[in-house]
Amino acid sequence: MIAFVFLFFVVLTLASAVFVLVSRNVLYSAFGLMVTFLGMSALYVFAGADFLAITQIMVYVGGILVLLVFGVMLTRKKESKSTGLPSRILTEHRRTFWGVLVAGALFAVLSTVLSRARFQRVEAGHYEPIARKTTIHDLGTGLMTDYVFPFELAGILLLIALIGAAYLASTTNKTQG
Repeated sequence: MIAFVFLFFVVLTLASAVFVLVSRNVLYSAFGLMVTFLGMSALYVFAGADFLAITQIMVYVGGILVLLVFGVMLTRKKESKSTGLPSRILTEHRRTFWGVLVAGALFAVLSTVLSRARFQRVEAGHYEPIARKTTIHDLGTGLMTDYVFPFELAGILLLIALIGAAYLASTTNKTQG
């Protein structure tokens, strides 16, 4: 049963990622991206990385994707006067040849690496089940003891980037106004 649920999330994630690539409507692509992010979060849960799964939902689905959807919704054009229908934001697919070529090369490299890897086969009954425990406690302890300096340094760098972006946005608005 667990294998079926895992395969369901794999297929769901891959199908929604392909939908993002082939959809011409930006809003539909954003919703497909949301399903991809949620599927990746489910795969993180299967890998035992529960903190990473929650972070995936909070940061990507809760932050970046909502920002993308609001950006799309706020930049929509008015209704066209000739048809009376709201205009849709559509993308044009360009450079399809190069995209297929790069994707094929990446697929060839990854499949070669995976085919040459030596995976050990585990027979049923020849392994001891691993006690499942959460990674959140270990991660929190590590961040607040051994890695507190890099953690604080990353926070300061993000604050500097935020201040710089706010400054650039304010000077750009002053010159345009």
